[in-house]
Amino acid sequence: MSTPKILILGAGYGGLMTAVRLQKQMNYNEVEMTLVNKHDYHYFTTWLHEPAAGTTDPDKCRVEIQTLLDTNKIKFVKGSVSEIKREEKKVLLESGEELTYDYLVVALGSEPETFGIQGLKEYAFSIRSINSVREIREHIEYNFAKYKMEHRPEQLTFIVGGAGFTGIEFLGELTDRIPELCEEFDVDRSLVKVYNIEAAPTVLPGFDQELVDYAMEVLTRKGVTFKINTPIKECTPDGVVLGDGEEIKSNTVIWTGGVRGNSVIEKAGFETMRGRVKVDEFLRAPGHEDVFVIGDSALLINNETNRPYPPTAQIAIQEGDTLASNLIALIRGGQMKAFVPSLKGTVASLGKGEAIGLVGDKKLFGGSAAFMKKVIDNRSLFLIGGLSLMMKKAKL
Repeated sequence: MSTPKILILGAGYGGLMTAVRLQKQMNYNEVEMTLVNKHDYHYFTTWLHEPAAGTTDPDKCRVEIQTLLDTNKIKFVKGSVSEIKREEKKVLLESGEELTYDYLVVALGSEPETFGIQGLKEYAFSIRSINSVREIREHIEYNFAKYKMEHRPEQLTFIVGGAGFTGIEFLGELTDRIPELCEEFDVDRSLVKVYNIEAAPTVLPGFDQELVDYAMEVLTRKGVTFKINTPIKECTPDGVVLGDGEEIKSNTVIWTGGVRGNSVIEKAGFETMRGRVKVDEFLRAPGHEDVFVIGDSALLINNETNRPYPPTAQIAIQEGDTLASNLIALIRGGQMKAFVPSLKGTVASLGKGEAIGLVGDKKLFGGSAAFMKKVIDNRSLFLIGGLSLMMKKAKL
């Protein structure tokens, strides 16, 4: 019999965790494993709001993939996936290279979801990669510098669309950075305007209301003006037009209002909802016993609430761990186990020394929540790269 081929698409939290776990548990030459990723580094998506605001160096938020892999067991291919040929069990890369598989792991991550709002793709920034956050940071600094010469209010007006985790965490970092930028460029802090615009009736939808109120109070005190239950109708080169007709002029619109699964998955013919595949209990795509989908690409239903689990890094890491065990079981003739998320808690940062969190039934505020956020981040480093990665990248 030929050696089974496992092909992993994407080295985000889910894909990388699958690869790392497989290499620890598989024997040499037991399988032929290949990991494909657009970049030769993994970046911590849950940290990207920090370099976007300029409070952290972007390089702090990434690690070279090959430093985490045993290259005797896993082949790494740097490339972008252009097509998944399900019936032929092949994957085509943009370079023209063709890869075959016996088992496919789709962990291609997400793309911004614009909900059809006109102009968002063209005129708004999004926090989605190392390069995108570098662009945002440089753009913010550039507008402070330009204001000193041109004195146009829209250069100091910043709009964050969406009040989910990414939007709220970015606002915390941005409002921490603004005083430094004002001092550096000799700008009066009172001239800087920061708006958070959310179509839903609340910030952090689904979060405990007491924690939401605390978050809004902290961010309001730091200079954020909230416009809740207010959709963005259009994004233009000059700012945004709201659903009620109000126009806010701004040179900087940052969209954090949602994501969808990678478009490659839809183009491959898988049945999807907003680009995500509704997987079975073993994380398989319906009708495909050889295709597994995890991370932002997967739609996983919580049977207790009959609603999808949020596509978080915490769940993606757990999916990768379970999937690696199931792939080994398939290859060795064992029994697969159903994936059941174990939610350890949820924490959202609000800038330096401030956060909110829910760990079990315990609500955390301020410094204690900020400490727990660091614990969670450091734990994810340990799970992916062991003690060496945690010591290198740990948040202290």
